[in-house]
Amino acid sequence: MKTPMIAATAALMTVIACAAPSNAADPLVMTDIEWKAQPGKGQPQLRVSHGRSSSDLSLGSARAALAPARDALQGAAGPVTFTVQHEAGTLACTGTLTRAFEGAGRCRFTSDPAFEAALASRALVPERRSDMLSMLMVDATIALADGLTDAGARPKDADELIAAAALEVTPAYLQDLKSEALVLTDVDDAIACKALGVDGAYVRGLAAAGYRKLSAHDVVGMKAMGVTGEYAMAMNRATQGIK
Repeated sequence: MKTPMIAATAALMTVIACAAPSNAADPLVMTDIEWKAQPGKGQPQLRVSHGRSSSDLSLGSARAALAPARDALQGAAGPVTFTVQHEAGTLACTGTLTRAFEGAGRCRFTSDPAFEAALASRALVPERRSDMLSMLMVDATIALADGLTDAGARPKDADELIAAAALEVTPAYLQDLKSEALVLTDVDDAIACKALGVDGAYVRGLAAAGYRKLSAHDVVGMKAMGVTGEYAMAMNRATQGIK
């Protein structure tokens, strides 16, 4: 990871990482997973934890895979079960609600071997079993991996795919960033740009100010320093005036 990825890493601290399979008898299965639902300030949240790592999902999200959890957790106090199904596998949970969107329980994650095979064919084999659960949580898919590759920024490993999904670095975002000002061929660079809030309008502003073929490191650095296209053009005019 490059230096700009420091910010991206900070943005991804809630993504589940680390931990070996919890059930040695079945390498596709992880247990010892806990869930907790809470109303939240805006939308109700579902926190999924494994070991010392956790990840939060907004139950107000439009993700279709979360609909069963949302429907179950908005019920009355008492026992509750729900399942989240994803390309990466199935998260089956049981527990108890104290009221709507407030409760806790345990889950079992079963990885999908077809998904793992698809990752392997793209040289995206996860280093950790828990990475498969991370992919479910952030909605990392084969379509995203292929889309990023087609856009000219192939994920080099599972971590990059997870980070791209977590920060919503999509093929459309990559296309929007491309301009005369920015050379972008690495999804790692796109992740750093997204983490710092760099968008197509910002890059086009730099291009209008006369910048050409900047690296993502340069663009992220300029964004972090508050340099805008308008500021760059003003500095250009001031420099010309001095001459």
